[in-house]
Amino acid sequence: VIDKYQLIKPSDVVVDLGAAPGGWMQVAQKTVGSKGFVLGVDVNPIQPFETQNFRTILGDIMDSKIVEQIKECLPRQADVVISDVSPNISGIWELDNARQIELARRSLGIAISILKPRGDFLGKIFQGEMTEAFLREVRQYFAFVKLVKPKASRPKSAELYVLAMNLK
Repeated sequence: VIDKYQLIKPSDVVVDLGAAPGGWMQVAQKTVGSKGFVLGVDVNPIQPFETQNFRTILGDIMDSKIVEQIKECLPRQADVVISDVSPNISGIWELDNARQIELARRSLGIAISILKPRGDFLGKIFQGEMTEAFLREVRQYFAFVKLVKPKASRPKSAELYVLAMNLK
């Protein structure tokens, strides 16, 4: 997804919501290089990286103060926001799907408030009856919106990502 759509470019500022254990951050770090910046946010600790242009925030995206915390850490507005946030799975599909959409909506709200104009967003959702309504919401803010399934995702998984590019 990152390569195919050139989501992350050298020198970009990238924010990774739900970053632990750090997989997306490692990919972002390699791509942005020494002139870019990567910020990871998660309720769980993230293993520190050995570079200057990398920070983490131990925090909950549902916290009302998180947007200010994120903005304080960024060198400038973000080019890309990635959200890999997941709820604690209960095993009750309707509940898990609703929780996932709530987290995706919050991630979208954070992205809109920290992205530069024409910035990009990639957010995890679970495919279900709320998917279309969420996509309509995303389309209000971004010029290009598409559902994608990364190669790393299990084929039978309901996990999808909303790729939203070019913030209006």
